[in-house]
Amino acid sequence: MVTAKEYQDICGVDFDDRTMAERLAKTAYLYPKHVEVIADFEPMVDRMVDEILLETGEKSWQPQDYLPDLSKETWLEDTKALREAAEGIPDEVFVVLVGDMVTEEALPTYQTLLNTFEGCDDPVGTTNSAWARWSRGWTSEENRHGDLLNKYLYLSGKCDLRSIEVTIQHLITSGFNPGARKDPYRGFLYTSFQERATKISHGNVGRLAKTHGAGDLQRICAKIAGDEGRHEKAYQAFCTEILERDPDGLLMEFGDMMRGQIVMPAELMTDGKDSSLYENFSTVAQRLEVYTALDYADIIEHLVDHWKIGELTGLTSEGEKEQEYICRLPKRYRKLAERSMNKKKDDIYEPQSFGWIFDRKA
Repeated sequence: MVTAKEYQDICGVDFDDRTMAERLAKTAYLYPKHVEVIADFEPMVDRMVDEILLETGEKSWQPQDYLPDLSKETWLEDTKALREAAEGIPDEVFVVLVGDMVTEEALPTYQTLLNTFEGCDDPVGTTNSAWARWSRGWTSEENRHGDLLNKYLYLSGKCDLRSIEVTIQHLITSGFNPGARKDPYRGFLYTSFQERATKISHGNVGRLAKTHGAGDLQRICAKIAGDEGRHEKAYQAFCTEILERDPDGLLMEFGDMMRGQIVMPAELMTDGKDSSLYENFSTVAQRLEVYTALDYADIIEHLVDHWKIGELTGLTSEGEKEQEYICRLPKRYRKLAERSMNKKKDDIYEPQSFGWIFDRKA
């Protein structure tokens, strides 16, 4: 057994909570070069905390700002107005809305994931590094999304909240693995993609809500999509900083991730009854054009253009190969998406029952 004194002699730090951050910094990383790169632009992350994240407390928006206030005399009229508007929303839109809410409510999993990225973690829970403050600030903003959608669905009276709650608990218990492998490069590539995908989904649900006369839900979805858009800009800016310092390194990880497929955070969702719940939810989302294979291709094209992947110079031969591969992806994925969607148009769709909406079919 290694004593505390021996550990201190080996690592150069005390073995207690107060020096844990320093101790971890002096022990081996799986990706030491990647950690060195992200540490180099930590001052920029510090600015992002102030410029991208909103102020907290009274100056920030909260879920209650978009819902009936049950403490007011008009609470009954306001709640009736929300429910009457919700009556005009088709079941399939509610299915997608619930799926988006369940995804948001699995936030504990996502903060856990952020804390696995080497060099970006919050080892003691109150670490004052820019990365730790970003992680906690991002989480505090994202926390509002699930809260707001959950309360809206409760007040609408259109959904089986217990079935939804069971789904949330299952999803958090199951977790998910986006293939980040503790690598901050891969982590920020993933979040750059996923934040944009979430923004698209919420925005399109809001569009459908407006079409069906539910202006309150449209405003809710627009507010959440706006948050996702701000967060997207930050994660993409992190990757831009990495490209300026280690373009070969980021391209190698980007190419490797694209040879697989970006994992959707809710793909392990289940209500304990329907083993194909995620596939059925995804099918409804695609049929409503809330999030489709074409959106997947569009996001890849956006990232390639935003990071100017095709204009990078001074790469190694391996980096140039990945550059060429990545730049071909948008066109390739678009062709695959169009082919898949055209094929599905000819398929006969059999509506599925969803426990979320009291086993009605959508």
